Amino acid sequence: MAAARRVPEGPAPDPAVQKQWVRYAKRGRMRFTSSRDFQRALERGLRLAQIPMAYSAGFHPHPKISYANAAPTGVASEAEYVELSVTREVDPAEVGSALAAALPDGLDIVHVTVAGTGSLADRLVASRWQMVFQGLPAPDLQLALEAFLARDHVEVTRVMKQGPRAIEVREPVLGAEVSDTPRREGARDRAATGTDHSGAAELLLTVRHTTPTVRPAELWAALGEVSGLDLPRPISGRLAQGPLGDDHAVLDPLT
Repeated sequence: MAAARRVPEGPAPDPAVQKQWVRYAKRGRMRFTSSRDFQRALERGLRLAQIPMAYSAGFHPHPKISYANAAPTGVASEAEYVELSVTREVDPAEVGSALAAALPDGLDIVHVTVAGTGSLADRLVASRWQMVFQGLPAPDLQLALEAFLARDHVEVTRVMKQGPRAIEVREPVLGAEVSDTPRREGARDRAATGTDHSGAAELLLTVRHTTPTVRPAELWAALGEVSGLDLPRPISGRLAQGPLGDDHAVLDPLT
């Protein structure tokens, strides 16, 4: 007969009775944290904040946290999301305040709300990205953008665990515009890191999420390839992510 399956001793973990959706920002030097670094920081912050987290069963229980479409390492973001499962009903404002005090500077809680219906990840359909090019004249960036938008398809290569893979980066881009006055995320970065964005050109893009999701570094590579211009590496940040509205506006997924 097959050996009996081992079962952990002790009582079963308390069930989850409520889910909460958390929006947080990754600012300043915290842009360089990896997804795993953030997961460790969040789990530590939840313990310090004494949030009544629900845990998985088994010999190695983990807090029930769902991570959704995290920004790449090195990219700042004003719109990152996680879903927390808790063992009793708690006030989202209290969760946000306690967790904000427990997380390191640069990982900032923006908003917490009781979860709505459906999956949070399914609401994250597109992102609004900002790319700031230091020392690049806006007309040069406009030429690169026009060359990119004139194409029906543009592919770049991403090295994955299974080897190199061609990534289509033109089709997911729903809209783009160039400015010679960087704003929003650029202003926050200047305050947080001392970076001066004067004399820089800004590119704002709305990008539909695909599998795999297109990254700002791949958009930078594609712009340089199709235009033939030597574009400086941009400082990138996510301004929003969520459902798509009229005129490809990226809406708040928590409403």
